[in-house]
Amino acid sequence: MIRYIGQRLLQGAFVLWAAYTVSFLILYLLPGDAVSIMASGDEQNAVDPALVEKLRAEYGLDRPIHEQYFVALFKALQLDFGLSIKNGVPATQTVAEVLPETIKLAMAGFALAVLLGSALAVVAAFSRNRWIRHAFSSLPPLGIAVPTFWIGLLLLQFFSFRLRLFPAIGNDGGESLVLPALTLAIPTSAVIAQLLTRSLRQTLGEPYIEQIRAKGASEALINFGHALRNAAIPTLTMLGILVGNLLAGAVVSETVFSRAGIGRLTVTAVNSRDIPVVQTLVVLAAAIFVITSLIVDLIYPLVDPRINTTRAKA
Repeated sequence: MIRYIGQRLLQGAFVLWAAYTVSFLILYLLPGDAVSIMASGDEQNAVDPALVEKLRAEYGLDRPIHEQYFVALFKALQLDFGLSIKNGVPATQTVAEVLPETIKLAMAGFALAVLLGSALAVVAAFSRNRWIRHAFSSLPPLGIAVPTFWIGLLLLQFFSFRLRLFPAIGNDGGESLVLPALTLAIPTSAVIAQLLTRSLRQTLGEPYIEQIRAKGASEALINFGHALRNAAIPTLTMLGILVGNLLAGAVVSETVFSRAGIGRLTVTAVNSRDIPVVQTLVVLAAAIFVITSLIVDLIYPLVDPRINTTRAKA
């Protein structure tokens, strides 16, 4: 187990290095100049060349690319991603200030997605009524097909402007979290429901289910004690990927509901070519994906004892 965890940590370190390196090259090759944007402020044509050169030297952007890369990489290993070009504050501090709001949003969206998706799949797979099964089975494709921003606008129009149940914008209190979290949860729950429903139906057709039924086990024990546990493994694999998608969806949700968070910070940093902040966000997203994947891999043996990490490494 320790050797397996060590191998996964090495793989995770490679993923973080690759994410940092690729993002560095892409940002370097993109047209435009963050220093010119910062020097011009709101007046795009009023750029002082002397000020631009001074800022370039100050941020080390006048050095060759390979020198910039290795200096930046060495600092990044110490969690120093440099100063934000936009406000001069350390990039890690800029991200840390808005990270808690996005974590709250992502956790609420993830919890809602798992609950909604699991409930939908259970009804679609276990219901004895054919019409109910068909009706619930048709909902996941609809949830996947509808764009996230459109879901947010519909919720905003109905629950905020018409019923006035929840605030339309801002980060003020738990009520302001409901609609953004629901916007994130609906497409994610649709993916969970579709995958889990298909897996449940396949599992219920396995010979061992008939053997358990022949031994006199109740339908509740068969469905929830055997079928659901085994059918959850493919869905568990997807959860690691879906957590990453929740961060991407946070960009849309925070923009629609004007919430402060990682999503809005990403949009602002990309528009202003704030390379230190963008790279901090890229490495953070990669780290979350690596940690989530490792946790999911460690949970596998708990869900199905037939799976062990010793075989997984082969």
